[in-house]
Amino acid sequence: MGKKAVHFGGGNIGRGFVAEKLHIAGFEVVFVDVMDSIIEQLQKHKEYTVTEIGGEGEKVNKITNYRAINSKYEEAKVIEEISTADLVTCAVGPNILKFIAPVIGKAIDARKNPTPIAVIACENMIGATDKLAEFIKDSKNTPQDRLSSIYDRARFGNSAIDRIVPGQDPNAGLNVKIESFYEWVVDRTDFKEHGIPEVPAIKWVDNLVPYIERKLFTVNTGHAAAAYYGHARGKKTIADALGDPEIHKIVHECLAETSHLICTKHEVSKKEQAEYVDKIIARISNPYLEDVVERVGRAPLRKLGRNERFIGPAAHLAEQGDKYDALLGAIAQAFAFVDVEGDDESVELGKILASTDAKGVVEKVCGLSESDKLFADVVKVVEKVQQK
Repeated sequence: MGKKAVHFGGGNIGRGFVAEKLHIAGFEVVFVDVMDSIIEQLQKHKEYTVTEIGGEGEKVNKITNYRAINSKYEEAKVIEEISTADLVTCAVGPNILKFIAPVIGKAIDARKNPTPIAVIACENMIGATDKLAEFIKDSKNTPQDRLSSIYDRARFGNSAIDRIVPGQDPNAGLNVKIESFYEWVVDRTDFKEHGIPEVPAIKWVDNLVPYIERKLFTVNTGHAAAAYYGHARGKKTIADALGDPEIHKIVHECLAETSHLICTKHEVSKKEQAEYVDKIIARISNPYLEDVVERVGRAPLRKLGRNERFIGPAAHLAEQGDKYDALLGAIAQAFAFVDVEGDDESVELGKILASTDAKGVVEKVCGLSESDKLFADVVKVVEKVQQK
């Protein structure tokens, strides 16, 4: 019997990154989603393409050997598939983890295979698999008398993923256009007893935190800063934004601050981090990705969160007594990203700014309190935004 992976989320990251790498590794992939249109397309079409875009040109990979199940209607089938799978992954967004946990919990509990299933959440979130595991272990999802033996049936690995998925062609269907560069790093700690799943694309490490924070505070910080400044100045794409010398300089200043944090906190050399920053700037500047600033900037409420790409590093730097002026500027631009068509969070952010005082906004949106050294500076930023 061949290797099987169950993947939650039939979106672009799911099809174009996770499933692509699992397919190349020889897994049959079973997609699970609640979106009727995605599942129907995956059930109807037996193949799709992933076009990797890089400086060296384009490479097209054909993806086959997959099935698809709509968990909204066929939960029992999903449970059966997971209970006999080798690996379960997800790329659904951090806020959806609690909704996929019940069916995964039931499937893990029903598992008879002596080798535990590997569970890896592929989300832009620190500790995403830990959070998913927390939901799975909730008494509503796993019988409490079975918790002590859950590691006989499942092992959990936090991961850091890095791959840019630009806006897709309107008639692309299942086909995905994606950058050729990728990084998929997973913590091997939980798998040492039984061995790691054989996925060549995954880099297995003993300490994931430096990789997560380096990626989040460099790729995500730089990408979002370029998007918010670009939106404010009427730029169409990230490449257009970074083609503006002033925005390019500002983004570098933001990443100089986060680089200082990464180097001091994780003992990364300045030379290594500087090379990483240059590589990231080159990646997100790629004009062939045609990455629209509104797409990259969407969901500002999440991106202004306490452990996210701006507040997270700025709060650390504030506690260390180090400089974070450029990050404050990016935070201001993120707060100004309101009422953007097609982005519910930007509309909600506008409502919060209009109905709440600055301190309340910072507490609610950023998760900061008056005891945080960063708090007062972010309050001043919000006050200025509210006065415009």
